[in-house]
Amino acid sequence: MSHQIILPDGWPTPKGYSNGILAEKGRTLYLAGQVGWTPEEKFASDKLAPQFEQALKNIVAVVAKSGGKPEHICKMTCFCKDRDQYLASRKKLGKIWKEVIGNHYPCMSMIFVVDLLDHPALIEIEATAVIPE
Repeated sequence: MSHQIILPDGWPTPKGYSNGILAEKGRTLYLAGQVGWTPEEKFASDKLAPQFEQALKNIVAVVAKSGGKPEHICKMTCFCKDRDQYLASRKKLGKIWKEVIGNHYPCMSMIFVVDLLDHPALIEIEATAVIPE
């Protein structure tokens, strides 16, 4: 792999994310925020878990089009409208993560917001990947 997980001495291993990733040579891919709609821009659900799954699949599709794999994702920022639904769904979201992304955990931030542009979006995910040359 062309990335090294950075964990300062004495820090506990984070659950579900990395504190730092050192990317080696490669092409940097910046992904626009992806919501949980299909490639036809249709929402199949107004629930968080299915939207999260579709948004992750959208991220993976853009990375794949660039010649990359999920493990090349270095940074993700998630914007979520419903903190309570997120907290109640964490176990299900973790299962979806493993199915779509696998055992790779990029640097991540979760930000709760009042609203998102595309209705009825509950989550939007943006990412940065470094694709090996």
